[in-house]
Amino acid sequence: MRILQTLIFSFLLVASSAQAQTYPAYTEVYVNDFADLLPPDVESDIRARLKELREKRDIEFTVVTIHSMTDYGHEGPIEPFATGLFNDWGVGNADRNDGVMMLVAVRDRHMRIEVGSGYGFQKDLAMKEIIEGAILPQFKKDNYAEGISRGVDEVIHDLTGYWPGEYDATKTERAFNAIQRFLDWLGAWIYAILAPFLLIPIRLYFRWKRNKPRHCLRDGTKMIRLDEDADDARLNTGQIMEETLKSVDYDVWQCPRCDHLKIETYRSWFTSYGACPQCNFRTVEADTTVLRSATKSSEGLKRIDYHCLHCGHEYSEERSIPRITESSSSSGSFGGGSSSGGGASGSW
Repeated sequence: MRILQTLIFSFLLVASSAQAQTYPAYTEVYVNDFADLLPPDVESDIRARLKELREKRDIEFTVVTIHSMTDYGHEGPIEPFATGLFNDWGVGNADRNDGVMMLVAVRDRHMRIEVGSGYGFQKDLAMKEIIEGAILPQFKKDNYAEGISRGVDEVIHDLTGYWPGEYDATKTERAFNAIQRFLDWLGAWIYAILAPFLLIPIRLYFRWKRNKPRHCLRDGTKMIRLDEDADDARLNTGQIMEETLKSVDYDVWQCPRCDHLKIETYRSWFTSYGACPQCNFRTVEADTTVLRSATKSSEGLKRIDYHCLHCGHEYSEERSIPRITESSSSSGSFGGGSSSGGGASGSW
């Protein structure tokens, strides 16, 4: 009886979880940036490339970003969620099943390129190489827009043998473009190698400036820089939280004779945390919620909720979302395609 009760309970639990599973509704067939990872200019450029792919090769390729799969009731790996979303939207031609979806769940730190069942599993290796070679290196540096943009180009090239903008180009033009891309790549490669050497003098200067001896303003005694454990005892709770979030780093210098303290501040160049209007520490995180999607006839509305991880202060602001212009809007809906789970995934 206990075993039967356990089985019934487990079944009801699984059933309730399945009922809680939902998917976001798409607003267009090209780019649905629900997580706001793409600046407007990058989003517009990606949309143009995907629209061109559909017009020139009749292939539906859509890019989707979300905050987390748990927002839609999904707990677990990204593969079943991506397949379910793909089929719920019906990406690709219903007869050929040749659609493609790039899904990024930014807070989960997982992504997937899902392909239609018409490809079988023939594209799995190619999609894996694109994810690992073009997308994840950028994601690991929080360059989400660049990673998505590069990934889109690589997928399009794998599907068609052409780079965006080259569908009608002659062989000579394509060869010239290939040479230009190689030169651009070579230049970037050379810069990546030389840049650290060019930056060495600057880095050495700032390191010397940060580490050079300090002298007490009261008695001229050479001061001692405290280690991390010791300087935390001299910092307040807000400063400790900033160091925990890596939004600000602090050095604490102490005079061994008179115990005079000197606290120096070093702000992080790359941080997503803002300054709190109440406690002034850089400990505020933001979360965006779309209240009303934009349409061709009216602006949308989104709410940005701010929360300070130090003092707990919370506040919100609303911002308008520009109307969808004719050039950026979808020309219709998806073609009713489906996926059987082919593609590849990655995490960072």
